[in-house]
Amino acid sequence: MADEVMEGGCACGRVRFRARIEDDEAYLCHCRMCQRATGSVSIAFKNLAQADVEWASGPDWFESSPIARRPYCRDCGTSLGFQFREGKNMDLTVAAFDDPSRFRPTSHFGSESLHRAWLNTEGLPEHLTTDNPALVDRWIAATGKMPD
Repeated sequence: MADEVMEGGCACGRVRFRARIEDDEAYLCHCRMCQRATGSVSIAFKNLAQADVEWASGPDWFESSPIARRPYCRDCGTSLGFQFREGKNMDLTVAAFDDPSRFRPTSHFGSESLHRAWLNTEGLPEHLTTDNPALVDRWIAATGKMPD
């Protein structure tokens, strides 16, 4: 797969980045630090060289442990990644890319904290956002349209 420059950012748009992506491999981290930092059972990350990430409008950084820090947006709270204090690579959250559909999970990390019930959700009922009239009405009243 050819290198591609992909863009992304936070929910409110204050923080934006461009990243050179070499492949479609990503991974799920289940470690307790990531669970606590994101408020989720896991987080999808794309690992890449720090040199391949250009911040058009930079993030804020949370010193999340003695060995790592995490980029985020102070305005909307979006978690954007993970970076060890030492090293040349970093992770960007898959969902922070404008089009995350290119990526596919290839491994699990921090599996000692993995919540197995959340791995295979195949067969559970699926509901479209637009199938919730009260939510649609709220969005239309607030912004005149549904969000992208």
